[in-house]
Amino acid sequence: MNDASAVSMLMRAVMPDGQIPARAGQGPAAQSAIRAGGIDIALPGQGGLASVFPVTDLAVASIGAAAHALAQLMADRFGAAPAVEVDRRLASFWFAATLRPDGWELPAARDIITGDYATRDGWIRLHANVPTHREAALRVLGADADPESVARAVSGRDAVELEEAVVHAGGAAAAMRTQSEWAAHPQGRAVGMEPVFDRRDASPDDAPSGFSGTPERPLAGLRVLDLTRVLAGPVSTRFLAAYGAQVLRIDPPFWSEPGVVPEVTLGKRCARLDLRIAEQRQQLRRLMSRADVLVHGYRPDVLDRLDLGAEARQALRPGLVDVCLDAYGWTGPWSGRRGFDSLVQMSSGIAHAGMLHAGGDRPVPLPVQALDHATGYLIAAAAIRGLAARLREGRGSLTRLSLARTAALLATPLPAQVQPALAPRTGDDYSAEPEVTPWGPAHRLKPPCRIQGAPMRWDYPAGPLGASAPCWTS
Repeated sequence: MNDASAVSMLMRAVMPDGQIPARAGQGPAAQSAIRAGGIDIALPGQGGLASVFPVTDLAVASIGAAAHALAQLMADRFGAAPAVEVDRRLASFWFAATLRPDGWELPAARDIITGDYATRDGWIRLHANVPTHREAALRVLGADADPESVARAVSGRDAVELEEAVVHAGGAAAAMRTQSEWAAHPQGRAVGMEPVFDRRDASPDDAPSGFSGTPERPLAGLRVLDLTRVLAGPVSTRFLAAYGAQVLRIDPPFWSEPGVVPEVTLGKRCARLDLRIAEQRQQLRRLMSRADVLVHGYRPDVLDRLDLGAEARQALRPGLVDVCLDAYGWTGPWSGRRGFDSLVQMSSGIAHAGMLHAGGDRPVPLPVQALDHATGYLIAAAAIRGLAARLREGRGSLTRLSLARTAALLATPLPAQVQPALAPRTGDDYSAEPEVTPWGPAHRLKPPCRIQGAPMRWDYPAGPLGASAPCWTS
């Protein structure tokens, strides 16, 4: 099976109306292609990230889905369908780190407590990057804040029992399960029944639907309100910003994620609001009332408690394209559970399958945070499709995605294939012009996709959280 066939099988699962043909067109090994809905998608490059799962194919398919959605929107608005290209090597690299600092270093992205620990009967992963999650895990374990103390405390506990105790205490943890155990688990069964995109149309309400995009900047004039953190949501809004959207990210006053901020704030303005304060909640409502797209990653009941449930959001801004994500899916007993990419890999059997493939005795995760990144590009695709539907029908929509459903997509059985290793990164993979950030100059990877006539570029360099005022610029 060639690379294009593998990508086409994954893309069919994330495209509307099964638009990808069952057999993809073939060219030379270095230039495969597929055709979807009248749009040609070239797939230059060879090789893949080393994994038991088709991680590079998922990268190409998810970025391709977002680019295809934008190309279709451009065809609808401007009368011609642009060709699309997704580069396998660059798509793989964009699922990892995209910035190469020049004379400075990125801070550590992980807390020292975050990691995999051997329990009495298996393995558990503790996620401690968020201070409250760290404190909850240490409180449950009665351990000091160092990995050795945590490892000793974990070693005397059962994995599932400890997982439940940490989660109940307000932390984030996941016991390692096999794929068959996850398939039999009530949450695994629930996720397996969910669609990749759970979309619901809002009632038509003569909603204002237009924005000022041009063939070169197709999302110019679009207002995108970003209420997400690490990592899928920010990836989605980074993609939208690349094509001209005005993205405003809102964080609480206490939030900090220095290790990933230079990756995820590219092209955005970043502000802070404290939603515990009535006037600042009102400011959020004012921002939302003028937004075209809302992307949020709160657990299901958080916005409801702020009187900003799904119906209230549509009433506040008729025609809102509302896209939300969570970790473990929107149905089932874990639908409100805190989670992150690495935890979902443990729960869903991905880390266990990696361990078996490697012949090792400890969890082996994916080589990149593929669930986060792929879900991010699928969120971008959902937002753009929602915009296209609003232009046609004058109504808003709500689309829900989850990391766990993306994990199920990645774990879909595909015919066996052997891919060569990706050629290593070189200086030629980075833009020649430096990105002037507040931390120092850096070079960004060249874009992973090309849409004919609409170059992927950003109006702002990456910048710190909270550096802008919480307002729209136009």
